[in-house]
Amino acid sequence: MPRFDGEEAKEPEPGGGKQVPVEVVVRRAVERLELPRPVIRTSPDEDFVQVVHVPTWIWVERGTWGPVSVSAAVKGVKVTATARPQKAVWSMGEGGAVVCRGPGTPYLSTYSPKASSPDCGYTYRRASLSEPGEAYSVSVRVTWDVEWQGAGQTGVVPGLVMTAERQLVVDEVQTVVTR
Repeated sequence: MPRFDGEEAKEPEPGGGKQVPVEVVVRRAVERLELPRPVIRTSPDEDFVQVVHVPTWIWVERGTWGPVSVSAAVKGVKVTATARPQKAVWSMGEGGAVVCRGPGTPYLSTYSPKASSPDCGYTYRRASLSEPGEAYSVSVRVTWDVEWQGAGQTGVVPGLVMTAERQLVVDEVQTVVTR
């Protein structure tokens, strides 16, 4: 639940003649926001094995990263709230974490297969074969800030969070050099 300055806002009494406090309408607008759950994507593809010492590109699907707006009105007081994603914090399963200020860059074949992501990637140091299910549990927490305006006022409700998790298998590749 978002926090507001001062005391908890209370719903107005039905039939009361007083104007509704803007905080009540802000709370209602924030509660009505339907933030998308992030969808985890990787390259190599998340359904395939990741490889130790090979850069893994990570990103959230573009459709889950972008502004979401909603309005609420109570007794003539209208507030519009717009949530915007601020950062994605990735827990990679082997103890590493990555903080990305955007959704990350999807891998395209125009990039070198050896290239690291320009803004959101991770390189595994150990295979996941000794983990439960032989996979690392990877999660992402996308933090959203909500800017609101209404009744001649503006403000910010920070720190709404949406999360997603999935398993990634990481293995080592051995090479043999022959002459």
